[in-house]
Amino acid sequence: MTGLDGSKRDMSGLGVGIGWRAELDLTIERMAGVDFLEVVAENIRPADLPESLRVLRARGLPVIPHGVSLGVGGAERPSPDRLAHLAACAQALDAPLVSEHLAFVRGGGIEVGHLLPVPRTRDSLRVITENVRRAQDALPVPLALENVAAIFGWPDDELTEAEFLAELVARTGVKLLIDVANLYTNQFNLGLSAVAALDALPLEHLAYVHVAGGYERHGIWHDTHTTAAPQAVLDVLSELCARVTPPGVLLEWDDDYPSDAALATELSRIRAAMSRVKAKSPR
Repeated sequence: MTGLDGSKRDMSGLGVGIGWRAELDLTIERMAGVDFLEVVAENIRPADLPESLRVLRARGLPVIPHGVSLGVGGAERPSPDRLAHLAACAQALDAPLVSEHLAFVRGGGIEVGHLLPVPRTRDSLRVITENVRRAQDALPVPLALENVAAIFGWPDDELTEAEFLAELVARTGVKLLIDVANLYTNQFNLGLSAVAALDALPLEHLAYVHVAGGYERHGIWHDTHTTAAPQAVLDVLSELCARVTPPGVLLEWDDDYPSDAALATELSRIRAAMSRVKAKSPR
């Protein structure tokens, strides 16, 4: 693909990365083995980037703006102001792409305060397809959409999540950000097989992968991004890597920040999970 400066940018080799947070700025700056970064777009101002991000960009690390509030899963069209902010973030960071969530976040001006799953119906698919096309037209780089974690499913769903995403990709060409922790969450909470989802997803459109931790409480798995990823999540990552070589895999950690050594260990665990596919039979 072509970068914002006109140069050719290879998105196939992002490597292993970590989500940049202000609380982790010095940690990330001195951490070895970080190949790329992701920053929550709503947490930065494109005209006044945090110094740490400017330092890391100067070292050549790609930085991907990751939106959490666009809401392509709603009936309302994406906000031009929110799209303009994402576009400005991409420009300021010289980003290879922008990522967001396939989620419902607001309706009638009311913010739900959470990334809710969309109804997976044909009518919903038609609306979301148009929303995604509008977002793609407004952005200077490709858009990748992330699957979300859920604690409930809509009763009138006509498609599985993988089928819905595959159809959306076929209609729009949008790229995929596959969160293996979210696949595990939906398996734990809703009984939806993560492996079956991987078999049905169009992984040739994969942009990169998320890994994160969480915890179980009262029989529900909460995807909190505040703990080490359980082995079960890393097993889903290994299953994904048995099917496709991911362009990049990124660790998310959003609160209760651990030591530098603990974060380095998490990146090592991710690399180990990716390398375990070498012992598997080819598919």
